[in-house]
Amino acid sequence: MGGLAYPSLLLDAVSQIQVFVRVFIDVYILMIFAYILTSWIRLPYSPWLNRVQRFLFDVSEPYLRLFRRVIPPFGPLDISPVVAVLVLVIVQQLVDGLLSRLH
Repeated sequence: MGGLAYPSLLLDAVSQIQVFVRVFIDVYILMIFAYILTSWIRLPYSPWLNRVQRFLFDVSEPYLRLFRRVIPPFGPLDISPVVAVLVLVIVQQLVDGLLSRLH
């Protein structure tokens, strides 16, 4: 019966990886949205708020910069965050689909 434990361990590991990827991408998308919102809204100066904005910038900007190099702005509109989030959603679905095949 020891042989039956390995498939269940593999299925459990695959499920945990799926959950991790899903949560990671969802949190990253939320941080991108928070970064965009804080860049639109003028917040009062506060050292705490400044640290939060700086963290959101440091986490979001390198990924968004990849898309800003390729996608030109349309006047005052920057659609690179929209494309970046769509790419994350597609990657999430691809990973989820690939890992689902291991079940």
